Parts: sequence; structure tokens; C-alpha cells
Amino acid sequence: MFIAKVTGAVVSTQKVEKMTGRKLMVVEPYRLDEKQRDRLVTTGRTFVAVDTVGAGEGEFVLITQGSSARLTPETKDLPVDTVIIGIVDAVHVDRACVFSREQKD
Repeated sequence: MFIAKVTGAVVSTQKVEKMTGRKLMVVEPYRLDEKQRDRLVTTGRTFVAVDTVGAGEGEFVLITQGSSARLTPETKDLPVDTVIIGIVDAVHVDRACVFSREQKD
């Protein structure tokens, strides 16, 4: 699993039938700042993910990729590689809070 930020949405009117009605979001993975270890920083990559939890733009989410993305009841047998499986409330590292949904910028 990875932490990512939802940065946008994808609209696709032409797609395989099994994907009809699926919400597609642009997500950008984040990681712990290597030097300070007191905040999350972007990895500079982006992915399109199927949203299974109702995430919105600007929220930090948990994503999973690869074959694990097809292990949820909502994505079983879908042609997906990345799925949003949770919305992040807080991240604590070394007893310090590096992200809190309540205190986001």
C-alpha cells in the first residue's frame, strides 16, 4: 500500500463495459521526507486509480497496485492496476504527526 493525494479526475465515455460507472481519479503517491522526516512529499509520479471509497480531490488516500488492486469485492475481475482503498485521517512517524486531515493546509 501507498499514501497518495487525489489531484484530479478522469472522465472516459468510451470504455470496456465492466468499467462503466467506475469513478477514476488521478493520484500522486507521497513518501516521508528523507531529510526532515516531519512531512510527506510527492514522489513526482501520477497514476489513475479506481475509487472505491468516495475520495475527493485534495484528500490523502491509501492506494494499492498490481494484482492486489483486484482483490477488493468492488474491483474483482476488473482490468485495473491501481485502486483507492481508504481515506487517510492521520500519519504518525517516530511518535510525531506528519499529516492530519484535521490540520491540512
